[in-house]
Amino acid sequence: MRVAIILAAGQGTRMKSAMPKVMHKLAGRPMINHLIAAAEPVFDRIIVVAGPGMPELERAVAPHASVIQAERLGTGHAARMAAPLLEGFAGDAAVLYGDNPLITTATLERLVAARSDADLALLAMRPGDPAKYGRVVQDATGAVTRIVEWADASEEERAIGLCNAGVVCAAWTDLSRWLSGLGNANRQGEYYLTDVVAAAHGEGRRVQAVEAPEAELRGINSRVELATAEAEVQARLREAAMLSGATLVQPASVTLSWDTKLGRDVVVDPNVVFAPGVTVEDEVAIRAFSHLEQCVVRRGAIIGPYARLRPATEVGEGAHVGNFVELKAAHLGAGAKANHLTYLGDVTVGAAANIGAGTITCNYDGVNKHRTEIGAGAFIGSDTALVAPVRVGARAITAAGSVVTEDVPEDSLAIARGRQVNKPGRGVKGK
Repeated sequence: MRVAIILAAGQGTRMKSAMPKVMHKLAGRPMINHLIAAAEPVFDRIIVVAGPGMPELERAVAPHASVIQAERLGTGHAARMAAPLLEGFAGDAAVLYGDNPLITTATLERLVAARSDADLALLAMRPGDPAKYGRVVQDATGAVTRIVEWADASEEERAIGLCNAGVVCAAWTDLSRWLSGLGNANRQGEYYLTDVVAAAHGEGRRVQAVEAPEAELRGINSRVELATAEAEVQARLREAAMLSGATLVQPASVTLSWDTKLGRDVVVDPNVVFAPGVTVEDEVAIRAFSHLEQCVVRRGAIIGPYARLRPATEVGEGAHVGNFVELKAAHLGAGAKANHLTYLGDVTVGAAANIGAGTITCNYDGVNKHRTEIGAGAFIGSDTALVAPVRVGARAITAAGSVVTEDVPEDSLAIARGRQVNKPGRGVKGK
């Protein structure tokens, strides 16, 4: 059995935010949930250590257990908060950090594998700019003897290139004992988790460092670092999409979400944004400057350019959604077309129906939302306003410029506009 203890009580002062630091999002998902997703295949249990007054964090990590660190007395103290939930536990425990969301499952697997050959395993990196990371001190054999924080390091120690990432893994019976023995005789007056390394070394235990890329192990403490992490996540998502058979014409301009699903032979033009909850089936074209959120696009459809697909929308097989068209809670049947300057909200559009430019569904009466139904093969003339609730039957036609307030039977022509009246001479200025 293995347990992961994730430290997430930090307020994120440098974020300058009322939101808990680990709730800031990467690719549309809180960073804590990225780490949990990486940890779930490796660990049997996950315990998250939160700070007081963080109910949104506790909800985000559910169904995993959470405990509260009422006083922020350092990382070692935070890890000890999990002890009441681990009474009698005899397996391995790893301590992770909620603001290290880019660690991969593969790296965590290497960590626990190293633990099988050592009494304590830890993650380390060699960043291009070591900055103020803690340094990993090793003896002549390469065994780790201790971690020294930047504030407490000598100049010689600060010259060490191997830096601590903070993550440790050991048998819980050992780790809990080392945590209980921590002191706070340092410049910060805190209980450092990293001091368990010296405790293990002092007992003659073997401590092993597992190196991983800086891109995985860097922490996020500011919005600048959050942006850097977002770029890393986007790079991973784009690569995965392209390796799975999608074409991103200009990858760096496309924004994906953590759960974006792109089928084979999908072509995504530049400057497209996929918010969370989007599934795109095979052979779809997503043209430039389109924005998709919580929607499904079926095989062979064409979206955009400049289209917006809002939540609860489904675009049917081979359907077209064109320039400056917005869909919300809309279902377009197979082969339906809405190619220009249209708003379709709370609507069902039948197969092969055509929606003319300037059409809108008037779905909100100021209190409630109402639905519009457009039958298969119907033709909605340009600049038609469909005042919901209303139904246009199969193969029916609405005349351009109509305001449709009553149902239109199938195979009918609806004309709902004032009769044109011409006044000769009245167009001359001054008359």
